[in-house]
This record gives sequence, structure tokens and C-alpha cells, in this order.
Amino acid sequence: MPWAVRAGAAALTAAGLGHTLWHGVVEPGTALAFGVLIAVGELARRDGRPRPGHPHPAEDRHPAPLGSAGALAYALLGHAAGRPTHHGVLQVVAVVVAAALVGIVPHVARGRGPALDDVARRVLTVAFAAACFRPLYHSGRLAESVGQGPYLVFLLLGLLGLTALCDAVLAAALAGARTGWPYGPLLRDELRALAGIGSAICATGVVMGLGVAVAGLWALPAFSVPLLLTQMSFRRITAIRTTYRQTITSLARATEIAGYTPPGHARRVAALSCAVGRELGLSERELTVLEYAALMHDIGQLSLIDPVPAGATAPLAAAEARRIAELGGEVARQTGVPAEVAVVVERQADPYREQPVAARIVRVVNAYEDLVGGSRHPGGSLAALEQLRLGTARDYQPEVVEGLARVLARDGRARVVPVPPG
Repeated sequence: MPWAVRAGAAALTAAGLGHTLWHGVVEPGTALAFGVLIAVGELARRDGRPRPGHPHPAEDRHPAPLGSAGALAYALLGHAAGRPTHHGVLQVVAVVVAAALVGIVPHVARGRGPALDDVARRVLTVAFAAACFRPLYHSGRLAESVGQGPYLVFLLLGLLGLTALCDAVLAAALAGARTGWPYGPLLRDELRALAGIGSAICATGVVMGLGVAVAGLWALPAFSVPLLLTQMSFRRITAIRTTYRQTITSLARATEIAGYTPPGHARRVAALSCAVGRELGLSERELTVLEYAALMHDIGQLSLIDPVPAGATAPLAAAEARRIAELGGEVARQTGVPAEVAVVVERQADPYREQPVAARIVRVVNAYEDLVGGSRHPGGSLAALEQLRLGTARDYQPEVVEGLARVLARDGRARVVPVPPG
């Protein structure tokens, strides 16, 4: 799948640049204005670092919203200051690609350029929007059927909705091919993200196109300000979330620093829990709760006078494990984490039929990490998985154990053949 997307984007780019160089730029002033807007949007882009189980965090799905809105507005531009435009689909592709390349050069120089798949996706989605609108506009059928009234606005919004859907399908397919995670949950998360910055990009693209149609190119700076402010707000929210997660990670390391758990245990459990959660189809919000709970799952051990040997709670008696989990839930509540996180920490030692899904995952992954990390099984991962399967009658949910087996097999950490539940 990724090679097909890249090949398609490369073919469109070559055709667009070749056609534009051969025939010249139609209405160069308009093309230059939108090109500058797209380049500025790319210069203002941000690229966040992926988190475990989050191939595209919601705030990082559209790192250059102004550039995206400008590209869509140029693709759907009918009139400029009352005069009809004549640029075609291939010129749209050429202008968007050339402007984006100019804008990402500084990021590439710093070693933080966008991923090739993201660039290819942008080319294909913009080309899709232009191919839906420009032939219809140039044929004159659009003016005859909808004119310049409110029906045109509804048509543009509908086209942008289809474009956003196309982008979500491509993004989910590329993420699935890159990570091996199930396509359905990835597509669901992409569609949910459309309600955030995605809807702002589409609305701004429509407003830009309509504003330029009436007021000319001077409308572009005015309509760019709201989206720039929105982008700044997203950056602040992202910074707050990053700081919050770093705080939780530092708090989780308290058990390691105090010698209660092995170094890196909480981070390994969190990363593997998120991978299993993604395998089981959890949403991004559920994955965030799962990640925080997995990081803090051993925090209750700080209340113990005598540390548990090697920090392994899986071999403990049920009553003792439940007492430590309840202490951890109480500590988590005192830190101000969301209530769902404290509940998961508190109930991680309960019988799985009484647990929320996130607690079931944390319990299975923590038990696996305790068994493998403690070297209690010469067979390593295979023997640990077999012991977890033996505990599926009461302690571990079979679906979670098999989800863990699939993740380990895919990552090459265990040569296993997942056994279907039941």
C-alpha cells in the first residue's frame, strides 16, 4: 500500500510540474499568492514525536493546517475578485508541491522534515479535491446548476467532506501498513479527528475561496489569522499534554529510583500495553488512559515497608496483590490524574471479569513482564505466554493474552502461533 500511494503521488507531481513548465502558469499572480500562503503554512508546521500506540496523535494529524487550508482553497477556487479562474488540476498539484517544498526546506535542514507518506497523502488529497471541482467548474455546468449562492457553499463543503474522508482512508491505510495494527480502529480514530482541526481546515478553505472570489487576493491574509490562532492553541494544548505526561512518567520512576521495581519496567509495560490496546481496537482516548495507568501501575509499592522481590507482583497472593493495587489507586488519586486512570490502577489485581478493559490489559502485560524480566522461565516469552494462558480461567482475559501473543509475534519477540480463545 505505501508504495502505491508514493507512486501515485510521484506520478501526479511529475505530470503537474511537467505540464506547468511546458504550458506556463495560468494567472501567475493568483498562483503566487496561494503558493506563498502554502509555503508560510509549511514553515509554521509542527511535527510531534509519536507516542507508544499513537501513530498520529490527534493534535499532530494536521501539522500544517494553514498550508492544507490554502491548498484546498486553491483547488476549489472559482472566481478571484469577480473574475473566473482558469487553472487546471495539474497546475494545482504543481503549485502545492512547489510551495510545500519551499516551506519544508528549513525543517529538512534541521532534520525534522515531514514523512514521505504524509507528503504523498497531501498531494493525493489535494488532487482529489481539484479533480472533483475544476472540470465541473470549467465546463460551465456548475454555474448553471448552483450559481454563486448558498448552494455553492453547500457544494464546496460536500466536496471538502469527501476530500477529508479520502484523506482519512489514506492515513489509516498508511498507518496500518507501517505498524501492522488493525485498519478499523485506525480509520475510526482518523474519522474522529475530523471533528477537531480537520473541520477547521475545511471551513477555512471554503471561506478563503469565497472571500477571494469577492474581495480578491487581499482576503487571504485576513482569513489566515483565525487558523493561525487555532494552530497556536493546539501547540499550547500539546505542550501542556506533553508536560503532563512527562510528570506522570517521572512519578512512575519513583518506584525504580527507590529500588522497588527494575529500571525501565514501567515504560516497558506502558509501551507493550498500548500496543496490545491498539491490537484490540481501543480508541485514542482509551489508549491515553491505558498508557498513564500502565506507567503508574506499581506506584502502590511505595507504601510497602519491605519491597516485593524484583518488584514482581504477578506471583503474589491475590489478597496481597489487590492490597498493593488499592494503595496505588489511592496514590494515583492524590496526584490529580483522571479518575479513569486511578480506577485502572486500583482494579488491576481483580478477577478479569470484574475489571475494565484497560485494567485487564495492564494485568496481563505486567504479568508477562514480571515473568520474562525475572527470568523465571528458561523458555522466555513462550513459557511466559503459556503460563498466562493457563491463568485465563480467572486471572487473565483470553482475548488480551492472545492480543499480546500477536503483538509479540509481529515484533519478533516470540515465535508463537496465537491460539484462538476458547
